Amino acid sequence: MSTGTTSTDTPSTGTTPTGTAATGTGAGEADFAAPRADELAALLVGKSRPPRPSALSASLTFGWRAMLKIKHVPEQLFDVTAFPIMMVLMYTYLFGGALAGSASAYIQFLLPGILVMSVVMITMYTGVSVNTDIEKGVFDRFRTLPIWRPAPMVGYLLGDVVRYLIASAVMLSVGMIIGYRPDGGVVGVLLGVALLLVFSFAFSWIWTMFGLLLRSEKSVMGVSMMVIFPLTFLSNVFVDPKTMPGWLQAFVNNSPVTHLATAVRELMAGNWPAADIAWSLGWSAVFVAVFGAVTMRLYNRK
Repeated sequence: MSTGTTSTDTPSTGTTPTGTAATGTGAGEADFAAPRADELAALLVGKSRPPRPSALSASLTFGWRAMLKIKHVPEQLFDVTAFPIMMVLMYTYLFGGALAGSASAYIQFLLPGILVMSVVMITMYTGVSVNTDIEKGVFDRFRTLPIWRPAPMVGYLLGDVVRYLIASAVMLSVGMIIGYRPDGGVVGVLLGVALLLVFSFAFSWIWTMFGLLLRSEKSVMGVSMMVIFPLTFLSNVFVDPKTMPGWLQAFVNNSPVTHLATAVRELMAGNWPAADIAWSLGWSAVFVAVFGAVTMRLYNRK
């Protein structure tokens, strides 16, 4: 009887040319092997870094982010659709007969003013959005990105400009239906809306400051209403300031909302109110220079 090794060797394990046994999980497992450290280092060091996004590109990206938030929560559009319609109809038919004799006569004076009032009031939601993102911790991530530092704030404002456009279109449409006829035609209306958007963009920097400064969105809403209501109601939005007491006229005639409402009203009527346009643009520059600088200082330090 032979005592040597027989042919009863252990089953073949299918050794590959590289010396690695192919197990029952399939030969494709080798394709998913973890990369070596030197390969990762070569990949990270050898490849050039992508170019840093420009200030405009970064701002537009954050503006698109604001649009996507509206897409996923369309209820946010109620304040630029239902609210403007309610304002136009309520004030036209509530005060039109008493102040101008008829609603159709009053709408010619009211609509440009109520358009200014509604859009200016909507600007406060910028601060609420900023404060909400801070509470969620999103801004901690924004500050770590290699982008232009003001881009997140500018993006908020750019996104809100679209909301202001929607509110303006809704209010003008309702006004045209109930009898508003701008003598300035399409050009006058577009110039008036453009001036309103410039002012609103600048005015929104006030609310970004409050959004960074205050602790909750309720606080932002409360402070915003305390500022907006005196500015909008103590103006020439509803009536001519000549009917007011002298001490009140001194405030109303120098209010930024009064200058803006007068400029928009005259532009839509086909006139060119150079002084009121200059005042509106001047106020806009002041808002950006002062509150924009304070906003960015708070954003960098928060």
